[in-house]
Amino acid sequence: MSDGDTSRRPLIVQKFGGTSVATPDSRAHVCARVRGRVEGGADVIVVVSAMGRAGEPYATDTLLGLLGAVAPDRREADLLSSCGEVISAVVLAHELRATGVAAYALTGRGAGVLTDGEFGDAAVLAIDPVPLTDALARGLVPVVTGFQGVSPAGETTTLGRGGSDTTACAIGAALGADAVEIHTDVDGVMSADPRTCDGVRVLDSLQYEELFQMARAGAKVMHAPAAEIAMAAGVPVRVLNTDGSSRGTLVAGAETFVGVARRVATAVSRAEGVTRFVVTLPDAPERGAAVTAIFRRMADEGVSLDMFTPVDGRLAFSVESASADEAAALLGLLRLRSTRQDGLAKVTLVGAGMHGVPGVMARIAEALSAVGIEILQSADSHYTISVLVGDAQATTAVDALHKAFGLGVE
Repeated sequence: MSDGDTSRRPLIVQKFGGTSVATPDSRAHVCARVRGRVEGGADVIVVVSAMGRAGEPYATDTLLGLLGAVAPDRREADLLSSCGEVISAVVLAHELRATGVAAYALTGRGAGVLTDGEFGDAAVLAIDPVPLTDALARGLVPVVTGFQGVSPAGETTTLGRGGSDTTACAIGAALGADAVEIHTDVDGVMSADPRTCDGVRVLDSLQYEELFQMARAGAKVMHAPAAEIAMAAGVPVRVLNTDGSSRGTLVAGAETFVGVARRVATAVSRAEGVTRFVVTLPDAPERGAAVTAIFRRMADEGVSLDMFTPVDGRLAFSVESASADEAAALLGLLRLRSTRQDGLAKVTLVGAGMHGVPGVMARIAEALSAVGIEILQSADSHYTISVLVGDAQATTAVDALHKAFGLGVE
């Protein structure tokens, strides 16, 4: 369809999370949202997560719990994990038809979601648009299982927790959707986690990069690969409540917000369970080779390093605590002395408005010092400033920065 063809119906991808499809009442809200879009003249593709949360019968964690405490075979774990979304898709398609919406359930494989072969954390390689465009041409609403796809070898793979967001954004990008709607049980993206920070507000808008950085920094707002895909494709995303109680948060490119006043900072995120290493490096000229060896060995073993800072003959970096023992062992194999500090958290201030603004780090340091929190390490980018603090201090740190930068309800 050419850009000049104004007869094209808008295409909307609607993703509904686990709580949105968990009960008959919540699914009634979903059916109303879908039907409203269809009756408004849009083509609609629906993406669904597994029903509910851990402990509920068809939630992903509940299904995996059937395998017991012994680590399962990853291929078989993906087969089992994928069942929850299949149940959601079939049940919702059935209920949509009962309300007069012609719906058609599809697995990730059936919807053309092609992935690499990394069980448990697969990346989407491509979307074959034909199954979805054929369904739309027949006047159907495809109801697609999120979180899953098929590898080149024909194996079922899953995309990591939150992967249904990635399914929705990948489909939206591949089919040139006019918008992706992420329907959830909150009113939009918040300025901080409302469970631990008082006075948070729903953000009216975010730039793609801000959402991506929030997701990377621990905010449970969207799967980070989903935000990255939307950003690369320029597909507008709206995060909103399934019950229709709010307009939610619009996520788009910077050009969408030209002329809109931007705050220095937008939100504060945190990620707990962080371990910091400080490695003593050899003297020059061996120092550079030692740093390179650390990076290569960690990469080869799948240990992700963060906040790495070389200073005064040492290299400081952090890892997720789940990888800390492996990181320590690898440093031992490299015959490098190091100190280790467990029980830390990474607190990140996010905002497109902070780039080039002097004094942001000073305000962070002053706000944390005022509540007795020591900054163990810091790192920054155009959109973020992150600090390492003690795990037990993370809530206080988030609250202090939220207040210091005026991010709360006005």
